[in-house]
Amino acid sequence: MFLTVLSNVLQPTMLLSIFAGVAMGISIGAMPGLTSTMGVALLMPLTFSMEPAHGMMVLIGLFCGAIYGGSITAILINTPGTPSAAATVLDGYKFTLRGEAGRALGISTVSSFGGGIISGICLILIAPQLAEVALKFSAPETFALAFFGVSIIASISGESLIKGLMSGTLGLILALIGMDNVTGYSRFTFGSTFLMAGLSFIPVLVGLFAMSQCFLSIEEIFERRIMENKATRSLPTLSDLKTILPTVLRAGFTGTFIGCIPGAGGDISAFVSYDMERRFSKHPEQFGTGIPEGIAAPEASNNGTTGGALIPLLTLGIPGDANTAVMLGALMMHNLTPGPLLFVEKAETVNTLFAGFMFANVFMLILGLSGLRFFVKIVTIPKQVLVPVIMVLCTVGAFAINNNFNDVIVMLIAGVIGYLLTKGGFPLSPIVLALILGPMCEGNFRRSLVMSQGDYSIFFQRPIAAVFIIIAIVSLFLPIIKKAIQVQLAGKREQASK
Repeated sequence: MFLTVLSNVLQPTMLLSIFAGVAMGISIGAMPGLTSTMGVALLMPLTFSMEPAHGMMVLIGLFCGAIYGGSITAILINTPGTPSAAATVLDGYKFTLRGEAGRALGISTVSSFGGGIISGICLILIAPQLAEVALKFSAPETFALAFFGVSIIASISGESLIKGLMSGTLGLILALIGMDNVTGYSRFTFGSTFLMAGLSFIPVLVGLFAMSQCFLSIEEIFERRIMENKATRSLPTLSDLKTILPTVLRAGFTGTFIGCIPGAGGDISAFVSYDMERRFSKHPEQFGTGIPEGIAAPEASNNGTTGGALIPLLTLGIPGDANTAVMLGALMMHNLTPGPLLFVEKAETVNTLFAGFMFANVFMLILGLSGLRFFVKIVTIPKQVLVPVIMVLCTVGAFAINNNFNDVIVMLIAGVIGYLLTKGGFPLSPIVLALILGPMCEGNFRRSLVMSQGDYSIFFQRPIAAVFIIIAIVSLFLPIIKKAIQVQLAGKREQASK
């Protein structure tokens, strides 16, 4: 079986399919607003005329490449190409400002490869077991996971915890816009039918990060205080690779597990892994200033979700995220019905997909490292040229989500808000995090209460949910307690010095 599968994957046409999928995925992921889900959905009809294995390999390659591609613009121009790269912005852009864009991209490429390979190994060896554990996540466990994710706001607030909490609150308020998913009542829609479905996340993300950065750059241009970025480092050092190895291992497994949970995705796992690494670190205060672990954690984790999301899809027929939901349709169109019988009736095809997934990550590594010298040239382009191009890409990306000009308006409004908040010293990442996790948190909280008939103890009767909630509460109050202790110690020192 092994030799047969290997010979299938090593066919020139199969390798070309994987390579083409990865290359297109990187290109799509690097363009703000064009998500991996959109890429998979657009390319899926083109695969129907192919052999099932070839068609699925193109989609899997595109999936892997797009998740990695989002980090390129996140690092170079402070704009996450995909939602999964939102956490990469926190440390990645700091490298570019120091003239180390190539080093940051290299760390991202290696970490993405590591996370993808770890998830691929889990996909091959323990897929059924992981899927079984993930299915134990019902509404209380999913709420607890989302609540834990929201608590990360305290860790990514920067110097001012109050401003970070205010930004997070704004994100939660924005997440309330639209139809109540339990009662069906409209909230904060102001009579607009466009807002009935809630704010589309991608235009808000693009506006907050990309368009606000463009406004800041325009201000620099008019005030003639432009500071052009320089690319002085092109590759990560051996010391960098040794530093990120433990981070990649932890984040890769974390991303794989979170990817198995239906409804969770790379954006959630990236923030969770970033926060976990910050807590485990011996120098947590350096996170957010531009350190290798700050890039490795989210990138290994969000690429780990690629294999993790395929586990419930192939073993149980349950898509782990939006990408695999589209792939479910592709599998059915290719007469491959996901589930336990797929591993029996189409064992050779399934194993070929597994092997192709590993090759997709290898191609991603090759394309990423070989393209570093070209990627870093973006930061040397004069801002007078680069800013209009980014603004056009942002507009096209926001419109392409739903082919609706209202999304462009939302993007522009988010850009103005992001500009004003940045000028005021408010962090933008808490808004994005709250906007991602708010609906997930609220919906599962209310479903849990329906399950328990209003009994709040349901969250503590389930061990997994209880652990997540306790950790989240500690995460929220620990920074406040630490600050209070530091103030008291400082006061005692002053008294002692007097």
